[in-house]
Amino acid sequence: MKTNYILIDYENVQPKTLSPLKGDALFKVLLFVGASQAKVSFEVAEAMQALGEHARYVKIAGNGPNALDFHIAYYIGHIVAKDANAFFHIISKDSGFDPLIKHLKGQKVLACRSKSIDEIPMLKATQIAKTGKAEEKMGLVLASLHQRVTKPRSIKTLTNTIQAIFSKRLTDEEVANVLETMKASGHIQVDGTKVSYGS
Repeated sequence: MKTNYILIDYENVQPKTLSPLKGDALFKVLLFVGASQAKVSFEVAEAMQALGEHARYVKIAGNGPNALDFHIAYYIGHIVAKDANAFFHIISKDSGFDPLIKHLKGQKVLACRSKSIDEIPMLKATQIAKTGKAEEKMGLVLASLHQRVTKPRSIKTLTNTIQAIFSKRLTDEEVANVLETMKASGHIQVDGTKVSYGS
């Protein structure tokens, strides 16, 4: 199983809670706090404490443009050198991280940016698996496929990928509905057992 590293740009985003991450050993949280930030909310501090060894604060030593961003980039490099299978989730509204994410993907390092904890694809998938329609599930699958360096090229591999995105919470019928929705909307074409991608 991949370890998911959540790197929170606390200068840019102050999450009200980290409770969606509680009790999940697949997540490790690094909360990056700016040099001039003196406080972290009680709710976040309590959630960080509850995560125990899976959470850590990184206080930036100096001020300057993008100082915190450079620290996040450093930690990603440091972690990936030890854990090549890691998945990095940068929590920030700062689109300046996007070129870094594009570069990481080019190096076959899994990474994405979300504007909030709730938008992390894995967590969103859990909620959509419970309550979402086939179109919502398809949207999440397409977003996940867009982040990948290579896309599944067979029905079997795509089916397994969809199950993995939703942590095997979907029935076979629900997966089939997602595939049919993808075909009907022109996102995939199926020729026998082979899959190709459209718009």
